[in-house]
This record gives sequence, structure tokens and C-alpha cells, in this order.
Amino acid sequence: MAENMTEFTVKLADIPVRIRSIWPELRQFLEDYLTEEEAAFTLETRQEDIEQERIMSARTRAAEGLPALRSSDAYLETLAIYRKLAEELVERDVLLFHGSVVAVDGQAYLFAARSGTGKSTHTRLWREVFGERAVMINDDKPLLRVSGEGVRAYGTPWNGKHHLGGNISAPLKALCILERDKENHVERVSPEEAFPRMLQQCYLSEDGEKAAKTLALLERMCQCVRLYRLGCNMEREAALVSYQGMQEEA
Repeated sequence: MAENMTEFTVKLADIPVRIRSIWPELRQFLEDYLTEEEAAFTLETRQEDIEQERIMSARTRAAEGLPALRSSDAYLETLAIYRKLAEELVERDVLLFHGSVVAVDGQAYLFAARSGTGKSTHTRLWREVFGERAVMINDDKPLLRVSGEGVRAYGTPWNGKHHLGGNISAPLKALCILERDKENHVERVSPEEAFPRMLQQCYLSEDGEKAAKTLALLERMCQCVRLYRLGCNMEREAALVSYQGMQEEA
């Protein structure tokens, strides 16, 4: 174990956060988000946090019929700080979401689906079709800040196995629930229909008050962001169908 704590400040979802970490690799992981601004709050990881991440990872993989991974403490610390961030940021109207978000012409589109459905494949099609007009914000775990002006999607370093995204943000124009289908089609869905699927993709604290805050933020998000369902065959046409279908007037 490292003998001395590493201390630094990062800015995530426009909120400066002071981090005290055991392993210097965490600072390297968060390097693109470093800031000199005064922190709004401080988070610190301990060895017991790392061990808890190891236990939870093993349980999850066992439930999926997979053997436990021999993850390093440094890697597990990135997961531990990610969890601590989610717990604190919800108090500042920020949700940690599982999805792939791409921006076209400065407006963000978030695709949510069960793992393995093809979120990353679909946003790759958007980048192929729209070229320089399309920018990847985050391919796995963006942050969503809910305010009176709407929702803004932010990149994070937790950006998936292909490391797609960056320290950028854009106003969220639409959230789309992605499903596989033989024919490409997109249609609006109601907040009541979308909410359960959105909840499945959102970090939900075991703390009752924080969980209630998360539910309230999701409800607010449902009221200020257009919600869609996309049936997608993962061909290039799917990108055009989904984009054009989400350009309707409010």
C-alpha cells in the first residue's frame, strides 16, 4: 500500500471536489479533470472502501456465473471514489447515470439500455453518419445535472472500455431507451413509461434520504427532457432514423 495519501482537486459536473486517495493512480485517472478551484467538499478513500468494492465485485460476478477478478487495489479505488461521488453529488442535483451520450451540433442525446443491447454501437453509428458534427461526451457513466434550465450531460473518466468521451458537456435534448428490432423506428414515450427503465440505469443509494432525492431528480428530469423509445437494427440508417425522430417540435 502507498505510504502517503495523494491529495488533489477535480471538477466534475462543474463542481470542484477535493480527493484524498491512497494510490497515486487515481490522480492519473482523473488527470483531465484536475482544477485549482476551491473545493465544495472533500472525499477520502480508505482501505476498507477498497475491500468493500472487491467483495461487491465478486458477488456481482458470482451472480452472473463468472469467476472473481483479481483487480488491483488502485483500480478498485477508482470504483470506491466513483461510489462516494455518486452519494455526494445527488445532494447537489447531480445524477450518475449508466448510458451512452453523444452530442450533435452542441445538443446531447442520451441512450439507455440493458448491458449488451448496443448503446455504444448505436452512438458509434451517429459519429460515422454525422462526422465532425458529432462529439462523444461519455460512453458509459455520464453525470446529469438537473436545474431550472433543464438537464446538462457531463463527461467523466468512467467512460467505458473504449474510453470514449472527455471533459465536455452539453444540454441534454433527449433521452432514448434503446431496444433491438428488425426495423428502425422511434417514438415518444410518457414519463410513466420511461421512469422504471431510467431508474434501472441510475445509481441509487442505500441511504433512504439520498434515494428519495434521486427519485425526485429523475421525476424532474422526466418533465424537462424529451423521452423516446428506439427500435434499432444497428445499421447506419438507425442513426438517421433516431436523430430525425428526435427533432420534432415540443
